Amino acid sequence: MTTARRVIVLGAATSAGTHHAGQERAPDALREAGLVKAIADAGVQVTDVGDVVHEIFRADSEGVSLRNLRPTVRAASGVADAVQSLATPDALLVVLGGDCTVTLGVLAGLQRIEPDTALVYFDGDADLGTPGNGSGILDAMGIAHLLGLTETELTSLFAARPPLAAQRLAMLGYDETDPGSFKPSVFEDRPALFRSPDYAVRSDPSGCARAALRALAGARRLIVHFDVDAVDSGDLPLANFPHYGTGVPLAAARQVLSVLFTAPELAAVVLTEVNPSYDPAGDSLRRYADAVAGALLAGLT
Repeated sequence: MTTARRVIVLGAATSAGTHHAGQERAPDALREAGLVKAIADAGVQVTDVGDVVHEIFRADSEGVSLRNLRPTVRAASGVADAVQSLATPDALLVVLGGDCTVTLGVLAGLQRIEPDTALVYFDGDADLGTPGNGSGILDAMGIAHLLGLTETELTSLFAARPPLAAQRLAMLGYDETDPGSFKPSVFEDRPALFRSPDYAVRSDPSGCARAALRALAGARRLIVHFDVDAVDSGDLPLANFPHYGTGVPLAAARQVLSVLFTAPELAAVVLTEVNPSYDPAGDSLRRYADAVAGALLAGLT
């Protein structure tokens, strides 16, 4: 946990579960942008174990309803094994992704150690897609898997069904206007699930984050998932699937993360959906790295 001031960084260099290649380059790009160095320079003990998986998106004309299922499962399984091996009570894992299916691997790995693990999912999409409805891209189905709305080989990573109880999930920053990923009935049927859409987070970033932590109080471990598409692409055009006109400004995202990272139960931070291909000059990557490192240091100190 963060109170011990020790960080373990691992890369999940995979774009297998997403729309096109590029995200597999994110771990190295974030290192080059100074994310890990900024944490270490602040006096925090940091160990970077390198990339634990490497998978690249490829066109899949056969798996129309579940694209690139095998490499996506392979990557998530590798992440789960690495997390199980590396997680200790005195360490905070910082996972550099990679597409959003990485978070399923992180949750599966931590649940093997502590079943009572909660998840804050700070994401521009609710990721409630299911096979046969939409693109077949698996990183749009992560929450659907966790809530038991669909069952694929990804679900086999987990011992419980559903893999995550509604009262152990907090959703922040999602776009309610996207019919492909947001389904109101799912939330209506699960009143114990904490939710705060993008417009609520824009209005009160810190307040929404504090409310999410209160909703998950009592969990033994906590994961914070941060998809860069929770940030309006007009401010930070890094998301693998751009979101213009929705989400929050980067400054507001930093406020949210600064609150979430103070949780004493925090065991893992997962950074997803950054595509360095969209930022050849590196300016956006440096802004992102500065915001995330600043929020982490606010929690660590």
